[in-house]
Amino acid sequence: MNDGTGRAVPVGPMPRPLRIAVLVSGTGTNLQALIEACRSREISGEIVLVVSNVPEAFALERARRAGIPAAVMDQHAYPSRAAFEEALAGALRAERVGLVCLAGFLRILSPAFVSAFPGRIMNIHPALLPAFGGKGMYGDRVHQAVLASGARVTGCTVHFVTEVPDGGPIIAQAVVPVEDDDTAATLTARVRHEETRLYPLAVRLFAEGRLRVEGNRVRILPAAPRAAGTVLPGPAAAPADRS
Repeated sequence: MNDGTGRAVPVGPMPRPLRIAVLVSGTGTNLQALIEACRSREISGEIVLVVSNVPEAFALERARRAGIPAAVMDQHAYPSRAAFEEALAGALRAERVGLVCLAGFLRILSPAFVSAFPGRIMNIHPALLPAFGGKGMYGDRVHQAVLASGARVTGCTVHFVTEVPDGGPIIAQAVVPVEDDDTAATLTARVRHEETRLYPLAVRLFAEGRLRVEGNRVRILPAAPRAAGTVLPGPAAAPADRS
């Protein structure tokens, strides 16, 4: 995300449509949001591969229903972490992936893997980073920690992935209130609603070449003016009912 001189470097745009891979471990709520955003042309991109390290993850079924190639790469089937990540990187390169989206991927990627895709890996975290982030902070653990802290607000964060877990430059955040009668489950639902809005937005900005990283700060560049006579995409389809 920089050229080693400290100068600001824009991230993207990639050849359109952007070729996206999504790494998952669970139900795939955010994967579904990205599928719908690509399908409605909100994102000028295509999800070309979904990979899960958990064979029974429901996210794989979501991918199959959408006609997206889905693969299981269980790290326990490889002799080492390096072997697992080498195979994963090979699968991504084979699909000429321009952006890797972590969507509930419960595996910390090594510095070597991250450096192989510089400025091309995004993650979404269910809190307002840098609070409630880092190794071991995921899922209900995050929401339980928020409740125990007495914080009055929480939210979600989309950020670029670096060698520091949850420490990369922040692209976008959304804030939700913490109610007095909240449980981890009710807080999860409120945060997840914002996640499914925020992640497609961040990916759309990337696909449009509108993200510029300056140190640890992400600048969002203005949209390029449209040429006269440009035909705009149709309105986005209404999101599917996930209830």
